[in-house]
Amino acid sequence: MTKGYFFGYFALKFFVSMKILLLGSGGRECALSWKLAQSPLCDHLYIAPGNAGTAQYGTNVALGINDFEALKSFCLDQRIDILFPGSEEPLVNGVYDFFKEDELLRHIIIPGPSKEGAQLEGSKAFSKKLMARHHIPTAAYAEFDESSFEQGITYLEQHSLPIVLKADGLAAGKGVVITSDREEAKAVFTDMIHNEQFGAAGKTVVVEQFLSGIELSVFAFTDGKNYVLLPEAKDYKRVGEGDTGPNTGGMGAISPVPFADAAFMQKVKEQVVEPTVQALRSEKIVYNGFIFFGLINVAGEPYVIEYNCRMGDPETEVVMPRLENDLVELVIKMEAQKLDEVTIQHSKKAAATVMLVSKGYPGSYEKAKPISGLEQVKDSLLFHAGTSGAGADVLTSGGRVIAITSYGDSIKEALQQSYQSASLVNFEGKAFRKDIGFEF
Repeated sequence: MTKGYFFGYFALKFFVSMKILLLGSGGRECALSWKLAQSPLCDHLYIAPGNAGTAQYGTNVALGINDFEALKSFCLDQRIDILFPGSEEPLVNGVYDFFKEDELLRHIIIPGPSKEGAQLEGSKAFSKKLMARHHIPTAAYAEFDESSFEQGITYLEQHSLPIVLKADGLAAGKGVVITSDREEAKAVFTDMIHNEQFGAAGKTVVVEQFLSGIELSVFAFTDGKNYVLLPEAKDYKRVGEGDTGPNTGGMGAISPVPFADAAFMQKVKEQVVEPTVQALRSEKIVYNGFIFFGLINVAGEPYVIEYNCRMGDPETEVVMPRLENDLVELVIKMEAQKLDEVTIQHSKKAAATVMLVSKGYPGSYEKAKPISGLEQVKDSLLFHAGTSGAGADVLTSGGRVIAITSYGDSIKEALQQSYQSASLVNFEGKAFRKDIGFEF
């Protein structure tokens, strides 16, 4: 019996409380903090660096999520049992490998993949090749870099419209451009590769076939052998109503997704989720934790748009409220490779979140605007995304400021409550989409 297995089994069987360090500072991490803190298995929750909202559920600590040596010292000093990466950056940068290769740290449970596994999100080219090898449905594609720039231009001149261009690496959810203008496509392609529009993330560009359909997000939690599916969600990336304007990190989300019925979800499991888990295992890629499947429903068939190696944002803000299982217990079961013993329970209520953002987002915006009215919200959950301060002195500190999540007997009812609560929260330049869930 391995050390990690024994520890996970012991904690679950004998109800030992765990000390947890969550990495991140956004709305996703606030929702995860809210969920983790509810568990009787959570002795103390630390969040690095956290925000004004996460401070309600644990202790914020001033640590960089990619400062692995500082994380090591903190985990040893505080006797941390679970290191929970909320965002993709530390995973892509190899936090799992750093901990597991250190004799002093390897006992710490990490719900996240190895650096190689995190390439599922860290490199679009890596994920496309994996899907091709294992016959997982996705759009046809080609990849180009500086050495093949001219071939890329020729490819774009012959490509059918619309054209989808994706920065290969991490671009904070903004590295995707869809255009029906061939000249614009070539200009974007040039900006990505020659002008480093997305920095190192865009040094390789993936050009994809455009798929027409409606999108959704599906979340698996895996121990590398078994998996469970969490409630699905649909997020709204475009900044403008009617899905117009540039992409953002996410302007709102709903769960459940009305068209994701049992028949469609069975296709998702058989054609996408199970082949992905099996592909990672067959290629001996160490992968524990969340797999985010960004899917599109094309005439009733699921296609993979993208993978992420962590939960989505703002989808987490509707998935965690609907998940009725103990999240810490799920993590312990993952460590013991016993997720096959888990049955996911989720609320029959719908959940909807509306993101309040700063004026100018996703472009330039001002920070440090005082936020008022938070104490007036009684019937919604407030998941802070870009905030600082505490108590009555909370300030904006990001483009996406607060996700307002509500329950309802229907998506429409949940949205009505979120919008009602949104009217109570104010800061200079407050903006939000007023049509989240418009298709339904």
